[in-house]
Amino acid sequence: MLRVYRGTEIETFFTRRRAARFWEEEAVEGAVRAVLEAVRQRGDRALRELSRRFDGIEPEPLRMPPEYLRSCWEALDAELQEAFEGAIARVRRFHEAQRPLHTYWEPEEGVVLGWRWSPIARVGVYVPGGRAAYPSTIWMSVVPAQVAGVPEIALVSPPDSSGRVHPLVAAVAWRLGLEEVYAVGGAQAIAALAYGTESIRAVDKIVGPGNAYVTTAKRLLFGYVGIDSLAGPSEIAVVADETARPDWVLADLLSQAEHDVRAMAVLLTPSEGLLEAVGEELRRRWPELPRRDILEEALREGGACLLVRDLEEAISLVNRLAPEHLELYTADPWSILPRIQHAGAVFLGPYTPEAVGDYWAGPSHVLPTSGTARFSSGLSVWDFLKRTSLIAYDRAAFLEAAPRVIRLAQSEGLPGHAEAMRIRLR
Repeated sequence: MLRVYRGTEIETFFTRRRAARFWEEEAVEGAVRAVLEAVRQRGDRALRELSRRFDGIEPEPLRMPPEYLRSCWEALDAELQEAFEGAIARVRRFHEAQRPLHTYWEPEEGVVLGWRWSPIARVGVYVPGGRAAYPSTIWMSVVPAQVAGVPEIALVSPPDSSGRVHPLVAAVAWRLGLEEVYAVGGAQAIAALAYGTESIRAVDKIVGPGNAYVTTAKRLLFGYVGIDSLAGPSEIAVVADETARPDWVLADLLSQAEHDVRAMAVLLTPSEGLLEAVGEELRRRWPELPRRDILEEALREGGACLLVRDLEEAISLVNRLAPEHLELYTADPWSILPRIQHAGAVFLGPYTPEAVGDYWAGPSHVLPTSGTARFSSGLSVWDFLKRTSLIAYDRAAFLEAAPRVIRLAQSEGLPGHAEAMRIRLR
């Protein structure tokens, strides 16, 4: 079930990865464009029609009343409330350490340069829902925005069979103090956040993961609004040596494969014994595993065991792969870490499974996928801030710079720029 690649076969694995179209852009783009245009032209009416078509129910009202949100929180048992509170506190503590400082300095006499930070005014957060609930996505997306000082946050999530957002989503939204929670999902929710409707005011940036339709909508609307990333299916790569327990390694691979039939779960190891033990453990546990329908396809299409020469080759392959989640399950993971260049998040040692990062540790679990960790990072406070450059010259510094600025403006054929300098010299 987990295909083994060794030697020159490893290149076959990378070829398959490149050929996979995780976002299914071509297949869904036409449908998404039609949805965006419908919402742009017909607003709330289109949202209700599209919800009825895609979700099988028409939400009414679109905006969840505060009493519903509060009742969902109060209906939780004390143990789950405590777990939610603990996770939220840890995520908040981590992101508070990311707050940047305004910076000013004087590089030369009479010149002050610097930058200052200000929060984005209004943000939309997409939370997947419908048949399942992902309340963790709320605190992983909303808390960094709150720490950044974003004054307005609108949350959208697909309606459940009752026409409202899932009770767990509503509960966490209430706990985080969100006042705008809308029962709308899919590409139509992204359109509503971007364009605005009668019920939902337009936002400046949209964050949060979603399916291929949501991701394609974000891509098409990027530039009209800001977005965090184009999220693909979940990924995990585990670098392990002979010290790793095969049952723990398998559990971590399965923890991501169960997300989606297009998920990626890859083991990289120089130990043939570990590789064989993981395969045997999978065969032994297979009859008792839940979500086998998802796991079977995910492991067939995106599962792999790469038998490498040594850990150095494993590191090189990981940097090519740039996985969303990377576990270093070796005798000395900290010695490997400095050579890891591309990964959304790194989990070190046997007692740091990826699941602890999904819910509890502190960093946001909204991470780059599909190799985009080569050039992007996980969601953070910085995604909700704008940096404004500051420049101040006194008279003496201006007089020193003016001749050179005039000459540079002339070289580009911009006489107005040159005149803006000359007029101050006359």
